[in-house]
Amino acid sequence: MRVAVRSPIAALTVAAAFVLASATFSGPAFAQARQQPAPAKQAPAKEAAPAPAPEAKQMALTDKQIESVLAAQKDIDALGSEHMKPGAKAAPTNMTGKLNDVAKKHGFANYAEFAIVQNNIELVMSGFDPKTKTYIGPEAVIKQQIAEIQADKKMPAAEKKEALADLNQALKTPPPALEYKANIELVAKYYDKLAAMMQDDE
Repeated sequence: MRVAVRSPIAALTVAAAFVLASATFSGPAFAQARQQPAPAKQAPAKEAAPAPAPEAKQMALTDKQIESVLAAQKDIDALGSEHMKPGAKAAPTNMTGKLNDVAKKHGFANYAEFAIVQNNIELVMSGFDPKTKTYIGPEAVIKQQIAEIQADKKMPAAEKKEALADLNQALKTPPPALEYKANIELVAKYYDKLAAMMQDDE
């Protein structure tokens, strides 16, 4: 069992993923990090703590946005499947254009906007208990998973150790707090469809 947050371009190219990351994360700190030249080599010193990753832009979701993400996902996944076919090019130069076309077809300005909306949906979904379909928060969900794995007598020891390591690491790096609490009730309305969509892509 592994902790995974579904990425809307999981099956697509690294190049497309970079485009998404650049568009999804914004702010002075991220822009500065991209522009800074590599530091000159210096004498070995204590390793500095890694800088925290920039947080995705949070937004108030709407029914239309969630419905559009659900409708667009089939086309997005089709692009991924096409890329994964035997003999497919490793990094098609027109992938970004295809992603933008799909996003526009379903009412988004571009693929970056689609990704921001989906990231906000996933942020809320990460806090839902899959058994009760109620929101309990990401930390509580992870702790539940840890307890379930610890109690599992059939899971191979190596697999259990790896899963617990992943989950404990996830506890140390929780997602940001929700800024728009109303998103919880909205996502709950579509929970079954969203959960099925994410399950299909695992």
